[in-house]
Amino acid sequence: MRTKFLPFSKPSITEYDITAVNDVLRSGWITSGPKNIEFEQKFCEYVGCPGAVTISSATAGMHLVLKALGIGPGDEVITPSLTWVSTVNIILLSGAIPVFVDVDRDTLMVTSNHIKQALTENTKLIIPVHFAGASAEIDTIQGLADDHKIPLVWDTAHAVGTEYKGNHVGQTGTSIFSFHPIKNMTTGEGGMVCSDNPALLDQIRLLKFHGLGVDAYDRKSQGRKPQAQVLEPGYKYNLTDISAVLGIKQLEQLDRFNQKRTELASRYLDKLSDIDEILPLSIPSYQMKHSWHLFIVRINNKSGFKRDEFMQKLKEKNIGTGIHFLPVHQQKYYVESMRTQQIELPNTEWNGDRLCSLPLFPAMTEDDVDDVIETIKEVLR
Repeated sequence: MRTKFLPFSKPSITEYDITAVNDVLRSGWITSGPKNIEFEQKFCEYVGCPGAVTISSATAGMHLVLKALGIGPGDEVITPSLTWVSTVNIILLSGAIPVFVDVDRDTLMVTSNHIKQALTENTKLIIPVHFAGASAEIDTIQGLADDHKIPLVWDTAHAVGTEYKGNHVGQTGTSIFSFHPIKNMTTGEGGMVCSDNPALLDQIRLLKFHGLGVDAYDRKSQGRKPQAQVLEPGYKYNLTDISAVLGIKQLEQLDRFNQKRTELASRYLDKLSDIDEILPLSIPSYQMKHSWHLFIVRINNKSGFKRDEFMQKLKEKNIGTGIHFLPVHQQKYYVESMRTQQIELPNTEWNGDRLCSLPLFPAMTEDDVDDVIETIKEVLR
């Protein structure tokens, strides 16, 4: 048994990152400033998108996008139940109605067919999810949205570095990225809204900093203009330069981080191939490049274990795990307030009872993967 605990995730912070953050701390400008502007520019260059806005979290980005799109009472917003609850919370807090759809049983991706079945005359927005580092099938979902003239906002929180048919996700349309510490790159807390809609980005810039007509940092005045006027009530969702410079340095290392994740995931897939009780997710058959944000398996009935019992036994042997995710429609608040227990999402529910994320982060070694595999075999025995 391992003597040192192996967490399921750990941020990859290097001395390179620490030095850059120290430089900003010494600069005298640590809130939103020139590093935010540089981060937006470099992220656009990496993804290939025409414009981007930094925000304090992906959740904040979702709030601002829904506000900018005018989503409100009576509007229906389609999204999978198998997602992080913040998306659905924001839909509800906007006064809109979350409409849950199922996902593919083996990839956990929402598909155009799932979405099509949920469309009504009140559907005002679709929020698909790129799951675990793989890409959803963008063409078919985008085509459906275009046919019905419904806006799309892509949840790309898991997908920094992911590609679909040779292009980075987020290159077109509107996407929201997360830089939480467990993500493939981090700013501590933070996110980015990318869009090819300049008017939408302008509105997000306005809303993210009190509704002022300029950002906290103005390129020409090297600070906020003292005569800045409130154009409409806004929020306080700006990213600090401390976080932004960390994002810049992490972005420079992202491809290396993702390559290591890919190598570790490949080793997992090889080692798990003869363990019938453990079912890794399937990789979508269409052309895409996986960034391996998470390595998710399902604990099937052959194991003799419930998922939570399996995770506890791994923890007792110093192997950390996670759950991504408990379906939102089965969460206590949504069951009690929206009576979502009446919703039938068979693939979501089957997976929701069995999902388990195994350790995956760039600082891991092949020996760490082997330890996880041997511990799984020991637990199953």
